[in-house]
Amino acid sequence: MTPSPGPEMHALVRRLYPLCRSITGDGVRHTLDIVEEYLPLTRHEVPTGTQVLDWTVPQEWNIRDAWVADTDGRRVVDFAESNLHVVSYSVPVSARMPLARLREHLHTLPDQPSLVPYRTSYYAPAWGFCLAQDTLDAMPDGDYDVHIDSTLADGHLTYAEHVVPGRVTDEVLVSCHTCHPSLANDNLAGIAVAVFLARELAQRTPHYTYRFLFAPGTIGSITWLARNTEHIDRVKHGLVLACAGDAGALTYKRSRRGDAEIDRVVRYVLDSSGRPHTIVGFSPYGYDERQFCSPGFNLGVGSLTRTPYAGYPEYHTSADNPDFVLPEAMADTLAACREAFAVLDRNRRYVNTSPYGEPQLGKRGLYDSLGGRSDAKQAQLAMLWVLNLSDGDHSLLDIAERSGLPFGTLADAGTALLAAGLLKE
Repeated sequence: MTPSPGPEMHALVRRLYPLCRSITGDGVRHTLDIVEEYLPLTRHEVPTGTQVLDWTVPQEWNIRDAWVADTDGRRVVDFAESNLHVVSYSVPVSARMPLARLREHLHTLPDQPSLVPYRTSYYAPAWGFCLAQDTLDAMPDGDYDVHIDSTLADGHLTYAEHVVPGRVTDEVLVSCHTCHPSLANDNLAGIAVAVFLARELAQRTPHYTYRFLFAPGTIGSITWLARNTEHIDRVKHGLVLACAGDAGALTYKRSRRGDAEIDRVVRYVLDSSGRPHTIVGFSPYGYDERQFCSPGFNLGVGSLTRTPYAGYPEYHTSADNPDFVLPEAMADTLAACREAFAVLDRNRRYVNTSPYGEPQLGKRGLYDSLGGRSDAKQAQLAMLWVLNLSDGDHSLLDIAERSGLPFGTLADAGTALLAAGLLKE
């Protein structure tokens, strides 16, 4: 029995967790360094100021250290303990100020007083610290030394791609975001699932070419779209992976089209698998599916998560740590992707070359070929269904939904009938 990939994915999450990522900077590059130990990557460095659709690539942000200390030098908030303690993209600061003034730059979660929130200030110059409400409540009035050793300067936005070549150049796009700091479910689990999915696909030659995109959220996918507009028609299907490792049931968010092939395939796989799951409609809020599904592109790209964004109390807090992510949950997310892409890769539309009456299968040896199968009667029925509905209008997925037969059995039937000359694509 093949061992579950869950523990290996969980180990990757633990390795990535301490790195301070943002939409730009060395944290993203260091993350890709680790991913590149698993997969070869093509990296792209896009300079600050580059126009990308309606956006502009921002300055690059890097941080070395940050703290809030009392006048005795005791650090009450320390970036070295958790990179969530600093508002992402904080400008540098070094000052002494009273607590009353410092409070304007402090972020807490009063309803979750022991947790540190995750906050950003990407596109407006600002600075701030995030801390537990319990920590703030314990801070006496008085002066505090505030220090953020960061740089915000012209540099680059970094993203990377990994391509698994297929038998055709039509592509399936798999995207995950690389901009979140120490947040394990959102989105390190998504990165881990993408990495192991790419490795599995590379062990065979899939029908489609699979392009894996590791990019910062929003600005990363917008940059990729801007740089690939002339070739965007090669993307026939896509999936955004996020929140891939919590204990919740799988949730699939349909593409803007609502009936794209990926929408139907994922729904079929989840329905037929017996997994608890939820299917939700598209909305222009969430992860990068909203960029791929913007009206000018309108790609067939859905989103697969477990509990959706903002749907669990640990979301965007220090509680979203490696202990919150379950190896078995990531393994299940990976399996759902594997099953969906197996259907997507084999889904075909055929035309019956002998449509007048039922062709004689016995004289072509098709019945004899089923002799060793435990599901011989089901396989025989599958051949009849495929022959009957192969009129150029019905795909194998259509036939599976109508007949109630397993997709794999129907796909095998299609392959056999094609080889016998009774079908053509």
